[in-house]
Amino acid sequence: MKIADPTADRVCDEFEVIAAELPLVNARILELGCGKAEKTRVIAQSGKVAAIVAMEVDQIQHARNLAIADLPNVSFRQGAAEAIPEADNTFDIVMMFKSLHHVPVEAMDIALGEIHRVLKPGGFAWLSEPVYAGEFNEILRMFHDEKTVREAAFSAIRRAVEDGRFQPVRQCFFSVPNRFDSFAQFEERVIHVTHTDHRLSSELHDAVRRAFEKHMTEQGANFKNPLRVDILRK
Repeated sequence: MKIADPTADRVCDEFEVIAAELPLVNARILELGCGKAEKTRVIAQSGKVAAIVAMEVDQIQHARNLAIADLPNVSFRQGAAEAIPEADNTFDIVMMFKSLHHVPVEAMDIALGEIHRVLKPGGFAWLSEPVYAGEFNEILRMFHDEKTVREAAFSAIRRAVEDGRFQPVRQCFFSVPNRFDSFAQFEERVIHVTHTDHRLSSELHDAVRRAFEKHMTEQGANFKNPLRVDILRK
């Protein structure tokens, strides 16, 4: 297992990889850290899966998710990955999209144990994590450096394989397009998130703006964010 692959050059939407790698048909899925339910929506509307339980620990975002009324095969729950309020052997697939590194470091092993517990025998864990590289990461780390927690998340995944809880199926490395119309949109989507209190001084805010605006074109600011996916099987 490796944390990154600098030679990876595939650029695609993550769902394209999911559809190729996972048995989605009639699957019962648990998504941990669903955020704004953007990935939830794509998977739910694919016409493949039976049901999704989409869990979010952030109270503000969870309340917003409860107002979503057009996803009849999705149930929104509040909860944390390290204490999943679901029965043993319940789900065919458990997914975490760039969220394991948001779990407290001391609870990452517990979270992976919980994923193992709620998966059916033979079930799959899809764990996508951002690779610490790329132009977008260079801007993000100016005010929110995730190097340590991303490394901790990878170490936790590797321990879950080494101790025999999971079998490694495959690692996938690719980049996803990430576009912003303006710095204001970057602020809304990245700086002013509800799950993390980013407090930038005026000097740092101006520096982040300058770094971002170097990438602005008539078509907006376009980035390619590298991802690693660890596909594990119970």
